[in-house]
Amino acid sequence: MLVSMALVVISLVLGIAFMTKGGEANKKYGNKLMRMRVTLQGLALGFFILAVWTQNSE
Repeated sequence: MLVSMALVVISLVLGIAFMTKGGEANKKYGNKLMRMRVTLQGLALGFFILAVWTQNSE
């Protein structure tokens, strides 16, 4: 879960960096990084739900 949360932060920081830089790099990677961030957020949320569910089922 911590790894997925760290990956979310990394993709967010990279996406923001590309957006602020602008230019060709933003056109090429900006949208892909933000999509990756959303996917990773979903994965992190899934891990969190799984952790809470398994903790409560015991």
